[in-house]
Amino acid sequence: MGDFFQNGIITTLHDFETDNLQRMESRLSDMLKRRDIALILPIIPHDLMSQSFSDIVAEIAQVPYISEVILSLGQTDEFKDFVEARRRLKPLPQPHSVVWSSGPGIRGLFEELRENYLDVGPDGKGRGVWTGLGYVLSNRKLWVVAVHDCDIRNYSRNMLARLCYPCAVRGMDFEFAKAYYMRVSNRVYGRVTRLFFTPLIRALMSIFGTHEFLSFLHSFRYPLSGEICMSRSLAHVIRMPGDWGLEIGTLSEVYGACSLTRICQVDIARTYEHKHQHLDPDDPQSGLLKMAVDIAKVVLRTLAARGIIFPDRFFDTLQASYLHRAREAIDQYAADALLNGLPYERHSEGQAVESFTEAVRLAAKEFHKDPTDLPRIPSWNRVMSALPDFMDRLSAVVTEENRQADQALAAEKRKVIAVDHSDPAVTQTVN
Repeated sequence: MGDFFQNGIITTLHDFETDNLQRMESRLSDMLKRRDIALILPIIPHDLMSQSFSDIVAEIAQVPYISEVILSLGQTDEFKDFVEARRRLKPLPQPHSVVWSSGPGIRGLFEELRENYLDVGPDGKGRGVWTGLGYVLSNRKLWVVAVHDCDIRNYSRNMLARLCYPCAVRGMDFEFAKAYYMRVSNRVYGRVTRLFFTPLIRALMSIFGTHEFLSFLHSFRYPLSGEICMSRSLAHVIRMPGDWGLEIGTLSEVYGACSLTRICQVDIARTYEHKHQHLDPDDPQSGLLKMAVDIAKVVLRTLAARGIIFPDRFFDTLQASYLHRAREAIDQYAADALLNGLPYERHSEGQAVESFTEAVRLAAKEFHKDPTDLPRIPSWNRVMSALPDFMDRLSAVVTEENRQADQALAAEKRKVIAVDHSDPAVTQTVN
């Protein structure tokens, strides 16, 4: 974004377009002598065969400073999906592994954690990222961990370089970096951030006044981005949320674990395109409405955990204040779109705000049921305290499953070669 303004209480690292990718990658490559960098890619089977993921792999293949790529595959127990994930990583020259976070081997380890009162939650992105972090931490050489989504349609390796730089390069020494970018192409996107999260935080600030945690959340330009980078020490201590509140829950963990001076947000792209979630006002269990409910629950429960008392009629006031702030946001973005010659659908934006107002109500209802229920996976420090050899056993499971996948791929290759060298009649029969 074309400015140099430091807004809020964390450091903002802008893209002044005065540097080049080659110099950044060269500097990051120098870091390999001291700080090896891992990249975690959480994915589900639906995205494995997408053109976006193919393009991402092709770009990562050209990155010289990544020590290991970890694809964290969830939401499938089909071995064929795991083998396909392994196949899709084959173009990478860097060491790479698939962590099958919903596979039978790791499920057995999860069951052992539950027997020791360490619940890892449901199969989802949060659990997938957490499992990937555990595999990274089992390798004592890896000191910086980056995470980004696999549905980015305009991915370039410049995004990855800018994401890793603040945590990897000496002289910056940030413990946590959060990516931001402009969600605009042929229209203005980012509805949950624009019309829900930011108005909700502003509504809470209007009620409670100055509060450092709310100011912290309000400092992020795109708090719901899935692109983060962190130090090894931070990866050990954070509790990864297991639901749609992953991004905001992670920020709340980072807030508690790091000095504000060691946290930054970094501009990684002028524009960012990925698949868009649907918003069904009648279905609070999926899509953007589910995301909004989970985000609001994380914010409310985190505030309660930090000693904030919600007085009588608070939630009525919150709904009214949120609605006012969200309607103001519609006016602001309508003017922004008009100036830039973009279409702006006030009616659909208004419908989204009405749905998000319902999300505030549903979150308040859930909060009343249990104000302490923060669905977060235990930190890796706690896991290692309970089961000191757990990381090593996780690494052994991942290594063995990847070996089995490679054997399956080799068998497929031998079969293809055999068919290619057979006579036409046999080839037709096999086909």
